This record gives sequence, structure tokens and C-alpha cells, in this order.
Amino acid sequence: MTTLTAQIPDSLARKLADLAAGEHIAVDQIVTFALASQVAGWEARNSVDARAHRGSVDDLRQTLGRVPVRPPLEGDEL
Repeated sequence: MTTLTAQIPDSLARKLADLAAGEHIAVDQIVTFALASQVAGWEARNSVDARAHRGSVDDLRQTLGRVPVRPPLEGDEL
């Protein structure tokens, strides 16, 4: 386990402490959950960006060209 030291605004520290007390968990746990969630979001965004750069408009058009043209299924009209 690694220990990090970070400077955060006092108002955020108070909110964090209040939240931890209300949830009956340690501040460290809330920080870990929040950081893990944010890192996962950044990783997902980076993955989507990387995949988007590998694709091409021509490949998309070719793929969409293979989709049969037909009316929507019942219930999907809108």
C-alpha cells in the first residue's frame, strides 16, 4: 500500500470528513473509491479515443453498407 500526501481545499476536506462520518467509513476509503472511479473514467475515455483513432470513415461506411434496409421492428418506430 502506498501513502500519498495531497493538498486539498479546506472546504473539500470538511465535506469529505462529513461524508465519511455519515457513511461510517474512513476518509481513506472514500478517497480510494473516488480516485479509483476517476481513474477508471479516464482509462475508459482514453480507450475510446484510441479505438476511434484506429477507425476510419470509409470502414464505417463499408460496415453500415452491409446493414439491410428494412422498416423498423414493431415498437421501434420512433
